[in-house]
Amino acid sequence: MRKDEVPQDKGILENYKEVVYALDDQGRYVPVPSKGWSAKTEANELAWAGINLQIEKTRRMVLEGNLSPLAYYMELNHMKPGLLGKYAGFSRWRVRRHLKPAVFSKLKPDVLERYATVFKITADRLKTMDD
Repeated sequence: MRKDEVPQDKGILENYKEVVYALDDQGRYVPVPSKGWSAKTEANELAWAGINLQIEKTRRMVLEGNLSPLAYYMELNHMKPGLLGKYAGFSRWRVRRHLKPAVFSKLKPDVLERYATVFKITADRLKTMDD
């Protein structure tokens, strides 16, 4: 793609530009700012729609009592049990156990606080899912 052909469509982030590389008049690749490209924006919007759908599905499962609130915050922060365990200082197995509502409801305040710290929320918010 030539420098003057770089798409300047409305991007997913309105006030930001991304850098793409295109050929200049001498045939060299140079960085060129781009407001966006409609095909890429559409693909990003579809991906985010899928992510938001999964977050909502997990939220409903928590509200129905099938999962603990920990699952919702993991989904919201794009985390799996292994990653959350590393950040909070627990084994993956232990995090998976804490996803069970009955187990989660018995967690000690210091354990809840460790999870809350990872998610940058309060322990009360972790327990109630108040957003």
